[in-house]
Amino acid sequence: MFSQATQFSVFLINKPAILAKVCESLAEKKVNLRAITLMDSVEHGVFRVVPENTEKCREVMKKLDLPMTETDVLCAEMPNRPGALADLCTILNNERISIKYAYVTSGAAGGRTIGIFKVNDPKKALKLKVSGKTKGRREKKVVRKSRAIRTK
Repeated sequence: MFSQATQFSVFLINKPAILAKVCESLAEKKVNLRAITLMDSVEHGVFRVVPENTEKCREVMKKLDLPMTETDVLCAEMPNRPGALADLCTILNNERISIKYAYVTSGAAGGRTIGIFKVNDPKKALKLKVSGKTKGRREKKVVRKSRAIRTK
């Protein structure tokens, strides 16, 4: 269900061309990105990327000499349909695994999408198995109503 990946969080000052420089450097070294997100604040942005090739991405980031951290995150491939993220969040909740943050690729219509999750217990999450097909939306609603979602 889940696989582990390395996420790079690059701290960018809010100035023109900084993001372009990072993206151009990744492109020059042919680093394909599985997922990205960019969040801003008054003074800086945080550019989070999950690359297909961790080592190549690390080399690029070191050469750019920008403040950066590496974090282990979970990746989950999901169908690109309404409720897929809700189903996955419910599975984690039922196992008492807290989601610290998440972001999802958009995916192609009718295709697959990738969810990136920072959780409190990645080892436990990596052990989760879903047997057979994921239950339909109607069946899942019963599960959601019967359990309170904890937000600690």
